[in-house]
Amino acid sequence: MLKNSYRHLYRVNSPEDLKGLEISELEEYCTELRGFIVKQLSENPGHLASSLGTVEITTAMHYVYNTPHDKLIWDVGHQAYAHKIITGRRDVFSTNRKLGGLSGFPKIAESIYDSFGGGHSSVSISAALGIATAAKLKGEKMDIVAIIGDGAMTGGLAFEGLNNAGAANTDILVILNDNNMSIDANVGALNQYLLKITTSKRYNQFKSDVWKCLAFAPRFRRLLQLAGSAMKQGLLHKSNLFESLNFRYFGTVDGHDVVSLVTILEDLKTIKGPKLLHIITTKGKGYVPAEENQAVWHAPGRFNPETGERVAGAAPKRYQDIFGEAIVELAKSDDKIVGITPAMPTGCSLNIMMEQMPERCFDVGIAEGHAVTFSAGLATQKIKPFCNIYSSFMQRAYDNVIHDVAIQGLGVVFCLDRGGIVGEDGATHHGAFDIAYMRCIPNMVVSSPLNAQELRDLMYTASVSSVPFVIRYPRGAADMAEDIGGFRLVEIGKSQVISEGSDVALMSFGSVGNFASRAIERVSKDGISVKHVDLRFAKPLDTEMLHSIGANFKSIVTVEDGTINGGVGSAIADFMITNGYCVTISKLGMPDEFVEHGTPNQLHQLCGYDEESIYNVIKNIKR
Repeated sequence: MLKNSYRHLYRVNSPEDLKGLEISELEEYCTELRGFIVKQLSENPGHLASSLGTVEITTAMHYVYNTPHDKLIWDVGHQAYAHKIITGRRDVFSTNRKLGGLSGFPKIAESIYDSFGGGHSSVSISAALGIATAAKLKGEKMDIVAIIGDGAMTGGLAFEGLNNAGAANTDILVILNDNNMSIDANVGALNQYLLKITTSKRYNQFKSDVWKCLAFAPRFRRLLQLAGSAMKQGLLHKSNLFESLNFRYFGTVDGHDVVSLVTILEDLKTIKGPKLLHIITTKGKGYVPAEENQAVWHAPGRFNPETGERVAGAAPKRYQDIFGEAIVELAKSDDKIVGITPAMPTGCSLNIMMEQMPERCFDVGIAEGHAVTFSAGLATQKIKPFCNIYSSFMQRAYDNVIHDVAIQGLGVVFCLDRGGIVGEDGATHHGAFDIAYMRCIPNMVVSSPLNAQELRDLMYTASVSSVPFVIRYPRGAADMAEDIGGFRLVEIGKSQVISEGSDVALMSFGSVGNFASRAIERVSKDGISVKHVDLRFAKPLDTEMLHSIGANFKSIVTVEDGTINGGVGSAIADFMITNGYCVTISKLGMPDEFVEHGTPNQLHQLCGYDEESIYNVIKNIKR
């Protein structure tokens, strides 16, 4: 749709402009806003289906509330594209998720309308409670709204926030955006409860009508409130989960009726205390391909907006696919192997095993800590759990890794997908810290494959070991250095020499070793001889190899796809100092700062460990 064909979209450059529309114009504005999002994301990939599902509730909130004074907290930011467009970022929305452009998630530093960063799920209620408590301490009056999806509501932090906010009788509104999806289909008892909770509609409507009718008699209304439990038992035959946490529950309502939502939100502004509005939406609403295949259209890549045909080039094998195929092969020969994921079966390719062996795969919902401790429980009974969690998500389960797995020495295999730079999702999703935070834990093996075959071999090695075992690998296309197949046992703590040399020793950890190999091939043409070692293990280190390098080289380069603070380069530096070797070490990896969004190639270059950077570092050493 051309700019001049929009009646309302380009009139709205802020929430104040939105309030200038008649309420009868909001439905047409939402249609235009939805069309704009589809067109933009067809050319510049991002999170499509989630934001299409929240167009009406976003419009209604900015129409009713006085943002940015009133606070909207998004959980997670996948839902927030309409919010960004309404709040003055429409004309730069084409830079979304690009280097130097808009973040794909709410970001405090980006806009005064972004009240809280929203890259990981289940945080909104706790954050809203904190903001509300601060407002009370400062004597400020503001409305505070947390918008959380039903998938994110399965996270333990969301329940902690609900419990605390309800106990404190805090004046906040939680909007539960219920579309029965997160990225993959939601699972668990809460999901089933939400599917059935429409039975409470009669009760909520009755309560709302009574409440309004008795506004003239506050004492009598208070008596009815105190008698609420009896009324619930009569109408519901069971207590409402949210009401039991001291949240007044309102719902379910149509999350795509923008006019009705405006009326409801206006009414809710007059009700004090903790409230929950349960809206029913359709993920991908208004764009048929996204409605029909919500998981694929969560982040579909480029597509033709008219036909819905996705623009797909040649699809290389990804590391996650290598994992998904390998675990099926391993599980067929070992009936004790099971797979666990916290709500990412498609994202980590565990869905391959789920289709063939559903009884041996467990999607535990957005609950990383539970996934780890659940795996630990399985391991006590000689089951071999492969717990697949994105690297940045594993940060949320760190205590569980230490206390429930490592201290007890249980044989859980942690497959950390998205280790290192992930690209356009930015700082909240880069797997920057797992090498450092896993390496310091006793009893832990920390490994990373150079290529697809090495991933298979490490998975096999982990499956026949009985110790806590980390295998971390990157997002994206797998390095297929050889025809893959079969499984080979890797000696734990042993590296492999990729190339011999005498001038410089380069030690790489993981797939970035392929950048290093190409750089070494180039510097060899300049007369520089480099010994290249694929470490394979950050813990335990190959001390025999390190002693040899310390005794024979004066210059060492380390390369890793993670933070250099506490990473494998730091481990090698510690070893050299401890053992009295006089060497110069150049550590390449992610710097001591949060790396923003961009393509992986751009970010590797900015961080200084792409092929060209490695080449230049080696050349400068020998000048």
